[in-house]
Parts: sequence; structure tokens; C-alpha cells
Amino acid sequence: MGGDTIRQSIRLRLSLLFFITIVIPIVGIVTQLPSYYLHLIKEQESSLLEGTLTALTFDIQTYLDDLERMTVTPYLNNEVMRALKLKSTSQWNQLTPFEQYEAEEMLNKTLPNYLKNMRKDILGTILLPMDGSVYITPPNSYSDQVVKGFPFAEQDWYQKAVKADGNVAFTGVHQQNYLNLAGTEVFSVARLIKDPDSSRPLGIIMADADSVLLDQMMKGIRLTAGAIVVILDDNQQLIYANHPISPELQQQVASGSHTVTAAEASYSVVRETISRSKWSIAILSPEAFLQAHLQRVYWLGFAFAASGLLIALFLYFTVSHWIVTPFKQMIQVMKRVQRGDLTTSYHVKGNDEISQLGMNLNTMISKLGELIDREYKAVLGKRNAEYRALQSQIQPHFLYNTLNGFIGLNRTGQSMQLERAILSLSGMLRYTLEHNDWAQLQEEIEFINKYCSLQRVRFAERMQVHISCDPNALAIRIPKLLLQPIVENAIIHGIEPCDHICELRMDIQFQPMMDNGQEEGIVLIEISDNGVGYDSAAAQEGLGIRNVRERLQLSFEGASMVLNSKQNEGTTVLILIPLKDVKRA
Repeated sequence: MGGDTIRQSIRLRLSLLFFITIVIPIVGIVTQLPSYYLHLIKEQESSLLEGTLTALTFDIQTYLDDLERMTVTPYLNNEVMRALKLKSTSQWNQLTPFEQYEAEEMLNKTLPNYLKNMRKDILGTILLPMDGSVYITPPNSYSDQVVKGFPFAEQDWYQKAVKADGNVAFTGVHQQNYLNLAGTEVFSVARLIKDPDSSRPLGIIMADADSVLLDQMMKGIRLTAGAIVVILDDNQQLIYANHPISPELQQQVASGSHTVTAAEASYSVVRETISRSKWSIAILSPEAFLQAHLQRVYWLGFAFAASGLLIALFLYFTVSHWIVTPFKQMIQVMKRVQRGDLTTSYHVKGNDEISQLGMNLNTMISKLGELIDREYKAVLGKRNAEYRALQSQIQPHFLYNTLNGFIGLNRTGQSMQLERAILSLSGMLRYTLEHNDWAQLQEEIEFINKYCSLQRVRFAERMQVHISCDPNALAIRIPKLLLQPIVENAIIHGIEPCDHICELRMDIQFQPMMDNGQEEGIVLIEISDNGVGYDSAAAQEGLGIRNVRERLQLSFEGASMVLNSKQNEGTTVLILIPLKDVKRA
């Protein structure tokens, strides 16, 4: 092949390379960037809204739980329950005036002392025994005068409490029309009080909370401009909206649609249901917010495409000029080598990439005569490369599984615990990113302690960890992150599926051992758990355990690892390392 033909061939390849690697990707980016960015914004917005919604749902559930606890207060005092029993039977008229006075005091004074609440947004309670009497526990803003002749039994909340038959009944926003001078809007929790012995109804108790607290909750969260928060009760009736909404929009939200429209505006909907009260909370995020971001992306994409093409054209003509001639010279050198002339070489000029290629060509030619000597070195290099590859497989796998444990903290709004967990993880990452292939056993134990503390954030009391180590073994050097995959497998496959408290143990000790009639010491590392276990004879060995076994064999010639597991009993992993193979710091 002549020089002109080579030059034309290289330029043709450069042209194709330019078109494939520059033009096509730029066109693809310009066409795909807006949709990708829109999808990314939607995901981020949805994630933020879900976090906000979870926190808001938790706050409302907390208030409802406080109200619910107030409705079980009568059960906590036997004398109060006795007074309610007397009020609900014909025995009341047979009591002496003093006995009636004592019973009234229980309901007028003793019970209110139990029902005192320091939270200003809980407005108080109303107790309605079956004889038609009324007892009110008023805080500062609660009227102590009931509307005379008010038909309590006809009210929706009263009937829901009777129908619940002792269970809690949640009521949406309503007026306190049963009290004089009390026009406050409240939402309530009611319960039918029943005789624990005979299950006979004794009365209805209801606790009220000021609906103003819903506005206060909304002020504590950050929403996209124009976002709407809607709260519906279990009958899909409106409890609260931070902006006025039309009945049509309310109906669309109640239907469970993921996208709703109102007044020519579209909204994406993220919703959640409060488990106890069956209230629905929905956040409506305006689509116009996403479109404004998308418009900027289009302009950015066109500017990027134009500048990219100009730069690419300049690079194409520059590169094609200085690539052709050096490649032609290198082809001539390779032809002489092909004919057996190992004394030839390429004349290197400069220090650019092609010059580097020429120097590599000269190095290759000079090393061909040393092929036999280099065979052993190549095998050794391959062994080291495999060692590093096995180690690098573990680190991303470990990082992925550890970060998965943070999701629960984020969804439940435990920001302080999440911060501490992130700080712990950052310390672990510093250790894993250090450019060391080996570490002291003491450092590995500290690393596993941090890892287990992060896992206990998720498992709480379900997981107990015990680590013991012979002090003489702390300075022994082992491959970094050798033990962590075993601990990780024990937690994920043994402890996580378990429904009882599980124990994870790690014991490290020296043990004597006979080898060819001579006593040799070994380091014994035992990692065990009492989780669900599995049939180790039938199951296939996983990636993490296989990597540990291969790294152990590459690092210690006489080392071995034994894994035993039984279903419903747990798993034990034994690692034996001869003392003659170990190194100390």
C-alpha cells in the first residue's frame, strides 16, 4: 500500500470517526437532552414532594394520636368508670345525695385533671354519658357552656362513634355548634366508652383540635410556587386546602388521578393516606414550573450543539494533518520488524500522543527478545491484577447496600439520625478509598463496628453484635475489606428476613494445629449468626463469598474458608490462616 493510499485511508477513517463520535452524539444530545432533563426534574420534584408529604402525614398522625389517647383516659381511673356506670343505669336514682355528689365530682373534677393538656391546639374534650348529661374539659379558649337541648345523638360524629363500637372514630372539620360562643372550626376524635365487664355502652367522649394547626403545619414546609395541599376525610370530603379549590378539582383529586387540571392549569399529584384515620393528603405541583425549566434547557442544548460542532471541525482538520505522516512511518517500521529486523526503530519527534505510540512501538520491538524472561513477570502481573479486580468488586457492592439502609431514615423524617449515619458512612468511605491493599485486623474490626452501627439504625433491637479478638491478633495484616462481605451477607440473608432478635458474632483467636507431626499456630476467624439460614449443600455460592474465598487464596497460600448453614438455625463461616503466612504491622 503506497503512501497516498495510506493517507487517504486514514483520513477516511478520521472522517467516519468524526461523524460517529462527534456529530451523531451532539445531535443525539440536543434531541434527547430536553426529555431527559424533564424526566430528571420530575423525579427530583416527586422525591421532594414525597418527603414533604411523609413529614406532613407524620405530623397530622401525631396530632390524631394525641387526641386518640385522650379518648381512652376514662379507662385509666376505676372511680371514673364507676361513676359512668352509675350514670348509665337505674341505680343512679337509688343513690344517696352524698353518693351522687361523689360521682359528680369524679366526672367534674377528677376526670378533667386526667384530661389536662398543655398543647394549645387541642381544645378540650366533651363527655356524654348515656343519661343525657354533659361534662366538658375546657382549656383557655374552650367555652364551658353547652347549648341547651343540643341533639348530640343526631350528630354525625356521635353516630360514627357508636358504630365504631369502642374503636376510635375520626371526624373531619366541623363547627363547635354544641357550645355557646364557640364558632371555632375543629377536627375531632370520638370513642364509645364501654363497660369492660359487660360491654354495655356508658357514654361518648370526643376530643377536639383547632383546625388552625393545619395552617401552621403548612407554614413549616417549603412548596413549589403555586403548589396546592389538599386534605380529604375518609368520605372524600374536603378538610383543608391551602388555596381555594373548585368542586371539580376536588373531585379529580378524590378520584385518585395522578394528573389533574383546573382553570387551564395542569398539576401532577402526589398523595398519601393516613393509615388510622383514612384521611388522604395530596400535594398538587403545577406543570408550568417544569415547562419553565425545560425552556431554558432547549436554549442550552442549541448553544451546546453549535459550539460543539465548531470545535469538532477545528479539531478534525488539525488532527488529520499530524496523524497521517507518523502513521505511515510506523507502518514501514512494522514491516521491517515483520521481516525479522529487530534492530529497526521509529524516530520519535515531540511528546504528543502519536509520539507516545511510537515510543511504545520501539519498546515493544526491544522487548521481543526478552519474551521468555518476561513470561514469569507477566504471570505475576496477572495475579496482582486479579487481586485488585476482586477487591474493587466488593467496594461498590458494599457502598450500594449500605446507602440502601438510609432510605428508611429519610422517608420517616429522622433527619438527625440520618446526619449521624452519613457522618459514620463518610468515615468508612475514607477507609475504603485509602490506597492500601492491606490493613491491620484492628482497623478491619473498627470498620465492621461502624458498618454494624449503621445497620442497627435500620434493625434497632432486632440485631445484636458481639465482636471479640485476641489482643495478640490485632496487629496482623489481612487484605482490606476481607471480612466485611461475610458480615454483610449475614445481615442481609440471615438477620433481615428473621422475625426475632438475632445475634451476629465475630470471634478471632490463635489456635494450635498439628501439621506433618509439628505443631503450627493458626489464626481462626469465626463469623456466625442465628438468622434464618439456608441449605448450604444445595445453594450456590454468592458473589461476595466467592470473592472473599478467591482473595484469601491469593493472599495466603495455606489459608482456607469453610461455610456451614442450616435452615432456621443460622450460618457460620470459619477462616483459617496459618501464622507462618501472616504479616504484622
